[in-house]
Amino acid sequence: MKLLVATSNPGKVREIRGLLSGAPVDLVTLDSLPAVEEPEETGQTFAENARLKALYYNQVTGLASVADDSGLEITALDGAPGIHSSRWHGTTYQDKFDRIYQLLQERGASGSAARFVCAVALAVDGRIDYEVEGTVEGEIASEPRGSNGFGYDPIFFYPPLGRTLGEVTDEVKATLSHRGAAFRAVRRYLMELPTFR
Repeated sequence: MKLLVATSNPGKVREIRGLLSGAPVDLVTLDSLPAVEEPEETGQTFAENARLKALYYNQVTGLASVADDSGLEITALDGAPGIHSSRWHGTTYQDKFDRIYQLLQERGASGSAARFVCAVALAVDGRIDYEVEGTVEGEIASEPRGSNGFGYDPIFFYPPLGRTLGEVTDEVKATLSHRGAAFRAVRRYLMELPTFR
């Protein structure tokens, strides 16, 4: 069965391919299909946006579609950037990092607790067939470190390893990240579901 990975983010595609490796599906990516306009993300939560995207791409392409919505929640910034993570303050992640450090400094909250959240939804035949959420807890690093991963990884410090997610390999990140937790659950679901075999 074909399963569309409904994201145009190459970093996410790479991670998801690895996490779903061995599942009984033939993964298809958006760049292998005729151009599809992205839906407007109007949900108020990660889960709502994941559902919206999965259903939209399932309807437009006719393929079973798995979509995620993920982002960074910083405690001292009242959960920001949250669901707006990819569109928050500036066009580059360096812009976003600079703004985060500025706001944390203004609040005297450097090293704030933070967490990554990843909500995933699987749409089949016009309905949500499965959904799950994964999280990872950490804190904001004193400065960006590491060039692995993507997005906010260089500023997300994971205390058990004493490193940012930008300093660990993709293989290590997959074992502990929010996306890793969510997509491992999706993989288990696909392995157990007779209609996907």
